[in-house]
Amino acid sequence: MKAKANDNVKVHYKGKLTSGEVFDSSEGREPLAFTVGGGQMIKGFDNAVDGMELNEKKTVTIPAKDAYGEHRNELIQQIPKSNLPEDMNPEIGQKLVATNDLGHQTQVSVIDVTDEDITIDANHDLAGKDLVFDIELVEIN
Repeated sequence: MKAKANDNVKVHYKGKLTSGEVFDSSEGREPLAFTVGGGQMIKGFDNAVDGMELNEKKTVTIPAKDAYGEHRNELIQQIPKSNLPEDMNPEIGQKLVATNDLGHQTQVSVIDVTDEDITIDANHDLAGKDLVFDIELVEIN
């Protein structure tokens, strides 16, 4: 039995950077459940599971464009500290939620702080990175 589009599947996985650093894993947790081709997963992960056999294990390298996209410099902005709430003390590495003019919210990371400004990055933390996944298909419905 092979996984195909619209199948509900469960997988165990370990996500790593090409350096070998693990950024996420299902180890010690329930397997990850999703619908193949349902748009719930990054494109490269979805494509890797499509066609896998039940209980098959494999390792795939997913290029950034099929993972969280390329790093985009236009998503980095300087914000005057005067635009922030008075009681906020931003620090490098801090996660904030920014709201644009249309009311859409996005998580951003503080990447620099000066006396006058902060610099935020709206890229996903894994944007611009090729990812390596160890995948085991444990259930197909």
